[in-house]
Amino acid sequence: MKKIIVLVALVTVSLTQVWSQEKEDRNFRIPLIGEKAPSFSAESTNGLVNFPDDYGRNWKILFSHPQDFTPVCSSELLELAYLQKEFDKLNVKLAVISTDDLDRHILWKKALEGIVYKGRPVQKIKYPLIDDKSLAASKMYGMIHAETNTTKDVRGVFIIDPDNRIQMIYFYPMSVGRNTDELIRTVKALQATTVKNVATPANWKEGEDILIPVPPVTDQSTENVPDGYYKLAWFMWFQKAKVM
Repeated sequence: MKKIIVLVALVTVSLTQVWSQEKEDRNFRIPLIGEKAPSFSAESTNGLVNFPDDYGRNWKILFSHPQDFTPVCSSELLELAYLQKEFDKLNVKLAVISTDDLDRHILWKKALEGIVYKGRPVQKIKYPLIDDKSLAASKMYGMIHAETNTTKDVRGVFIIDPDNRIQMIYFYPMSVGRNTDELIRTVKALQATTVKNVATPANWKEGEDILIPVPPVTDQSTENVPDGYYKLAWFMWFQKAKVM
């Protein structure tokens, strides 16, 4: 009887250790804002992609999906295709990864290019759909974690600057479609604030006034506010968009 108890205990400990190791092996860290974007190579609908190196000094957006042919993800890809010219104007290169394989990506792309969405003409998908069946890229970007074996968390967006540093990260659940207009707005805000030492207020849109972290005067008690500036409080100075 004692031997049986000892054997059960050993098996329990062994299984616990295996489970703990598996859990640890799935605990991949999300790269943070300001860090270098992890590099990976994979096949795509546009051929071999070396991300982010292939995109040089452009801004990049890595847009990830857990599975092909899902309705929410399909709507997002159609929106990205519709906004392709806007991204081109902003010098932004798109890269889309999904945890399905290349053959399925090719079928998905073909199906999407035949859909009339929101009454628009059918859209050509020019950006690559990258094969991440191995989950290599998803792991590098922290989208597989210790609490789940599924790929449901592979719903991330990473905006990466010309120096290949991550400047914005966000994740959406599978049931909520991502806002591609917000992607455009965020890129414009990032580009505006990296050129000069400025910041954007809440809900800022292109053409609106910009916050400045350093007041243009050394003595804020003076009433002489330089042209092109105004303040709402000593800690909230704005520069008018017309003079930028």
